[in-house]
Amino acid sequence: MQVTETLNEGLKRGYTITVTAAELDAKVEAKLLEAQPDVEVKGFRKGKVPMAILRKQFGQRLLGDAMQDAIDAAMNEHFEKSGDRPALQPKVEMQNGETWKEGDELVVSMTYEALPEIPEADLSGVSLERLVVKADDAAIDEALANLAKSAKNFEDAAEGTAAANGDQVVIDFKGSIDGVEFEGGAGEDYPLTLGSGSFIPGFEEQLVGAKAGDEVAVNVSFPENYGAQHLAGKAAVFACTVKAVKTAKEAEINDELATKFGAESLEALKKQVAERLEAEYTGASRAVLKRGLLDQLDALVKFDLPPSLVEAEANQIAHQLWHEENPHVHDHNHGAIEVSDEHKALAERRVRLGLLLAEIGRKADVQVTDAELTQAVLNQARQYPGQERQFFEFIQKNPQAQQQLRAPIFEDKVVDHILSAAKVADKEVSKDDLTKAVEALDEL
Repeated sequence: MQVTETLNEGLKRGYTITVTAAELDAKVEAKLLEAQPDVEVKGFRKGKVPMAILRKQFGQRLLGDAMQDAIDAAMNEHFEKSGDRPALQPKVEMQNGETWKEGDELVVSMTYEALPEIPEADLSGVSLERLVVKADDAAIDEALANLAKSAKNFEDAAEGTAAANGDQVVIDFKGSIDGVEFEGGAGEDYPLTLGSGSFIPGFEEQLVGAKAGDEVAVNVSFPENYGAQHLAGKAAVFACTVKAVKTAKEAEINDELATKFGAESLEALKKQVAERLEAEYTGASRAVLKRGLLDQLDALVKFDLPPSLVEAEANQIAHQLWHEENPHVHDHNHGAIEVSDEHKALAERRVRLGLLLAEIGRKADVQVTDAELTQAVLNQARQYPGQERQFFEFIQKNPQAQQQLRAPIFEDKVVDHILSAAKVADKEVSKDDLTKAVEALDEL
């Protein structure tokens, strides 16, 4: 077996791997010997089938496996000797595939981009501020007021009251298109809060001013991107009967409200709210702290970046931003998205920081434990209620999906490792100051 270098430019590498016919034959022979004890062929006892017959019946089938094993062995040996780590899966092509026949040597080309040598980052000068926000009485009172709003009740309005935004109307309705009622377009005793935006655009506005007992014909058009294709873009009329108008009454902030949210008393609810707020502040503060750390790391070291990684990251960024700007497009059947210089610059930063964090983590032997990965899977599974089992099975069978869950955990642990040795000073600030700092992250 011979490996010959054909390309060495920057991070680009190319090699030719040649496997002799004798080496291939030896690997086939080894596979046949390994299988021989378990093979049964008519006329021979199990395990006693002659090698010549085994080769005739199974040799051709095992040849492909032998070729793959030989290539894999050559690649592994090359990476072990060279110390190269490919940025992406190497591209392997059989050079004599069209003319190759049994008894010929196997010649394949292997090309890849090597991960760069990453210089040691001097972390001794990393100095950061951690923003600290306490949950004060005003913030707790505001949170309690929001809870009271969410727990509001609706009471019958005085007779003859015209419905306004924020009121609830109880309606019967039947929808029709061109005079024909359609499936799913009818309901009875439906409690609709006006201004909630829960019905299609234009529906709720036409019930403002309605009174109990009124009959209202609501004329609307379904959005072009409506989920039901047979209704998308169609004009419809909903015949509505207003059965009641109800006004909202916010819940009082007392022990009764506390029990609705699982607390024993109002004081216990206040404590829970304070803990939740401070957890939110801590999470937001960490995001600001992490951005500050990454900004400093980005300026610490410079090294060549694998073009394939930058290109893939830039395409992903462009694709993600395009969908954020076009939220009505839910599939990926659209034209190519142009990658801008801004996308490329952001991709270079992300790739550089990703490689640097990976190297720091590797040298520090940062590991993601099975328990941490399992917790991440559990957290993700909650997004698929009723399909948790299928999600678990998908993750178990998909190493790439596992890596997608593992990567952010690894990155956070590396960040924690760096922060543990960095100079981090706590700075107490207001909630508004923290909010501005978080908003500034999106502007960078």
